[in-house]
Amino acid sequence: MAKAHSHFGPWRLGWPFFGAELKRRREAAGLTQEELGEMVICSGGYIGQFEQAIRKPQLDHSQRIDKVLQTDGFFERMWRELINRSPYANYFTDAAELEPVAETICDFAPLLVPGLLQTEAYARAVFHAAQPLLPDEEVNERVAHRLARQRILKRAEGTTPPMYWAVLDEGVLRRPVGGAEAMCQQLEHIAAVVRERRGLVQVLPFAAGPHALMEGLVTLMSFADAPPVAYVESPHIGQLIDDPAITARMQMSYDLVRASALSHEESLSLIESVAEDYRK
Repeated sequence: MAKAHSHFGPWRLGWPFFGAELKRRREAAGLTQEELGEMVICSGGYIGQFEQAIRKPQLDHSQRIDKVLQTDGFFERMWRELINRSPYANYFTDAAELEPVAETICDFAPLLVPGLLQTEAYARAVFHAAQPLLPDEEVNERVAHRLARQRILKRAEGTTPPMYWAVLDEGVLRRPVGGAEAMCQQLEHIAAVVRERRGLVQVLPFAAGPHALMEGLVTLMSFADAPPVAYVESPHIGQLIDDPAITARMQMSYDLVRASALSHEESLSLIESVAEDYRK
């Protein structure tokens, strides 16, 4: 798992230090991971993941750690400093940091191509549409960070990519984001990901009618040694959910959507057919 840290980029360099300091001060206080976890209202396994920089603590965890270990706000200050370095929106930071350590990532995209599949032109059009007055320099930076996330789908030496599965509503293919040329490139890119076996993509056709995830974007992630999580998002807000009962219900809804989608072969054929329509 430790190799995954290299994916996070330079802003993550402080989290291993956060974890090392947590372990050092916990041991100095004579506490086990389980004992500290009980005192800060989380599991001992979570404390271990904080110490290994596999998972980032929430602010309230950091505050309670300071109180238990009597560290005078040290961990809260470090948490705020590291959070401010993230290149992502605050509501997406947690989900973005979990992607590189996930074993499986399952996206349902009702409105736009998921970030892990977006091309540069498509991503640029999305950011311009959301914030028309955003300076080009900031747009370029956001596009670069979005594309950098896609490294996890490549079979780089020494890494194991997650199993990636996306279900796209048919409307995602039909909405011309960035114009016909950009959409043709975007759909050809998705087809290439499928043909190169870097991910599985299905299309939920209009003919499927109502379905179990009509209310918005959902991402499900599972891990080798931690409970699964779900991420849901709507404009300018998102939420990472690790409640087992809720994530189980979301998984069931996702499975129902997959069952209603076209087969992998039919989906690929439709994607390439729509790409050809844009090309014409």
